[in-house]
Amino acid sequence: MKTRTEHDSMGELQVPVSALYQAQTQRAVQNFRLSSLKLPRGFIQALLQIKKAAASANQQLGLLEANIATAISHAADAQLAETDMQQYPLDVFQTGSATSSNMNVNEVLATLAGRQLGKTVNPNDHVNLGQSSNDTVPSAIHVSAALAIQQQLLPALQHLQMVLVSKSQQIGHIVKTGRTHLMDAMPVSFSQVLGGWQAQLAQTEHGLQQQLQQLQALAQGGTAVGSGINADPRFAALFCRQLSDNTGLAFHPADNFFSAISSQDSAVAASGALKTLAVSLLKISNDLRWMNSGPLAGLGEIALPALQPGSSIMPGKVNPVIPEAVAMLCAQVVGNDATITLAGQSGNFELNVMLPVIAYNLLQSIELLANGCTALADQAIRDFTVLEDNISKALALNPILVTALNPLIGYAKAAEIAKQAYKQQRPVLDVALEHTSYSRSELEQLLDPARLCQGGNVG
Repeated sequence: MKTRTEHDSMGELQVPVSALYQAQTQRAVQNFRLSSLKLPRGFIQALLQIKKAAASANQQLGLLEANIATAISHAADAQLAETDMQQYPLDVFQTGSATSSNMNVNEVLATLAGRQLGKTVNPNDHVNLGQSSNDTVPSAIHVSAALAIQQQLLPALQHLQMVLVSKSQQIGHIVKTGRTHLMDAMPVSFSQVLGGWQAQLAQTEHGLQQQLQQLQALAQGGTAVGSGINADPRFAALFCRQLSDNTGLAFHPADNFFSAISSQDSAVAASGALKTLAVSLLKISNDLRWMNSGPLAGLGEIALPALQPGSSIMPGKVNPVIPEAVAMLCAQVVGNDATITLAGQSGNFELNVMLPVIAYNLLQSIELLANGCTALADQAIRDFTVLEDNISKALALNPILVTALNPLIGYAKAAEIAKQAYKQQRPVLDVALEHTSYSRSELEQLLDPARLCQGGNVG
């Protein structure tokens, strides 16, 4: 591999000729060889957005020459348009402030801007002007997470809710056996089942919207420890205004830079909201799996779309692969939240020192959940069919329907009827006809599953 000689404050070293980065990035490449995990594209793009907005703010403040600021902005635009991830090769597991990744972006932009101008652009003095890794990286976590939630997750979550509403309009009138403890319970309609799922997701969306507002508060301007040393006092507000214009999301300076740099509470809270969504999707996925189970020896209430052969040895077997896959990604999100929670505790004095792993796990969770919402909506819920014959047979034999007679004949008498219906495997209506004074037509009305879904007393 052909190399060139680069220098930093520690001396010189060899860097690949094809690399846009410089010496500090190369040192990190050599020092951190702990995994194959790299910081996500969204995080790198957030750093690029930050450098672009910072260059503009510094130019407005008269601190950066116009031609250098413009060249940095053009370089950032080029990398945003086509982010070459080979130029950002650093391991997630690096210095806890992610100084290496901050300098990686600084060096790439300095190289590109220098080529455009035909003179040296310094990664520290120009690209990183008025900034520190300690306020830039926490800001990049917030920016990348906020943009991903706004642009990817919320649209996918809203799409899933719309599919549930549409599906409910198609099959909502069908009544099925309800279940508590996985055991037969009072009947429910599909509109109630799907409506319950949609309400779960709507509540989670509300929580995500609240966390999004917290993520829009940025540490940028606090520099090294929160005091704002080496940054113009006007920089933070100008920076956020420029960043907001560039991204379309309203960012603003954090109320307290010391808190924003030393803690990652907003990221921990956002991860908690993501975990809540994962729990909701896991519940929905498992309900789909149970209702789809069989087709002969299970519940067999619905048939999910047949997407692929389910076994390498059992011909004809088809499995609920999308709910299973979504359940697994939900497990990953719960694990990511545990990592972020532990990392959030590492705010040692004036700086959290687990920033890269927070960024990695937070953005992975957002991506997984966005994809999971879309998969459940389009590959499972939208096109499943209801097996009405199976549902009707089970519903007719469900002795728990006798619960509706409690106010009329008492709990003890109703229990006797239910036990006999279970034992004899007969419809509860037939048994009730033998043990009460009500006529068949009266019992058909009293025990009508559709009516029972509406709640209240039947008498």
